Amino acid sequence: MPEGTDRASERKPNTFWDNLLRISMREAGVAIALLVIVLFFSATAPYFATSENFLKIFVQIAINTVLASGMTFVILTGGIDLSVGSVLALCTVVGATIMIDDRLPAWAAILLAFIACVGTGAICGAVNGWVCEKWKLPSFIVTLGMLNIASGLARVVSNNSTITGLPRPFVEFGNLILWGVLPSIFLIAIGVILIGWFVLRFTVFGRFIFAIGTNEEAVRLSGHNPRVYKIAAFTISGLTAGVAAMVYLLRLNIGSPIAGIGYELNAIAAVIIGGTSLAGGKGSIIGTLVGACILQVLSTGLQLLGAEDNVKPIVIGTVIVLAVVLDFYRSRLLRMMER
Repeated sequence: MPEGTDRASERKPNTFWDNLLRISMREAGVAIALLVIVLFFSATAPYFATSENFLKIFVQIAINTVLASGMTFVILTGGIDLSVGSVLALCTVVGATIMIDDRLPAWAAILLAFIACVGTGAICGAVNGWVCEKWKLPSFIVTLGMLNIASGLARVVSNNSTITGLPRPFVEFGNLILWGVLPSIFLIAIGVILIGWFVLRFTVFGRFIFAIGTNEEAVRLSGHNPRVYKIAAFTISGLTAGVAAMVYLLRLNIGSPIAGIGYELNAIAAVIIGGTSLAGGKGSIIGTLVGACILQVLSTGLQLLGAEDNVKPIVIGTVIVLAVVLDFYRSRLLRMMER
């Protein structure tokens, strides 16, 4: 090698393999944590390692997994969406109102309800993104406002009452269990995760979502408008809230104006525990799925051990803080590996 060659060029990592290593380390870490937690509760909690219990876990994580998948897009850009729980509530009453209309055949009512739920959620998300970018407002404040707006609209649409009497084929599909352990709503959640994974991993749009969280100015200088991508991220978050509303209707068979209370915090927790950085630019939607599993496994395991309801939030909150601390040290390790 010539004496004058720049040694820095020797250490320049292969971009594809370097990024793959980052993603693999992030996903492997949370997957190992999930495995350890499952093994611990399998050994200590009665009836934990049973097909009935795992079926219960799969049912319970479906809604949060769908919500958290859209939240991942927003957090990757450096934003946050506090409105998804209330948007879900609004979408459930909109969808349920359409489905109980006797003038429509069951299949038409279900299809229209799905379109209405997804459309309502997407509009709420787009408004969040547009207001944030138009006036350069913190997403925390804007989505907090949307939380209250959507909650109020849900009460108005439902006349502050629970909507029941959904079509029988819809209810039957929600109760469908495949191979004795995989509920239909969990498979919907997996489908949403796979679509999100493909978009983030293999599309130009996904690359720019990561790039905005890492260096928004670089994206702007490359000739792309970051505002468009950030608005799109919020729109996706709202859209998945609409899908989560349909999953909620499938699971509970009611449209409720108080549905979704606290769901936004569970979604954010799943994303953080799954390894996505609150600063943006780093994360994985597969990690988000594992994060949602960790939350539910912890909650179910503690319940089977006889822990009081007051104890569970303390444990889960501690896990969230530890996830943020571990992300800090993981980032330092990756920076050291680049040198």
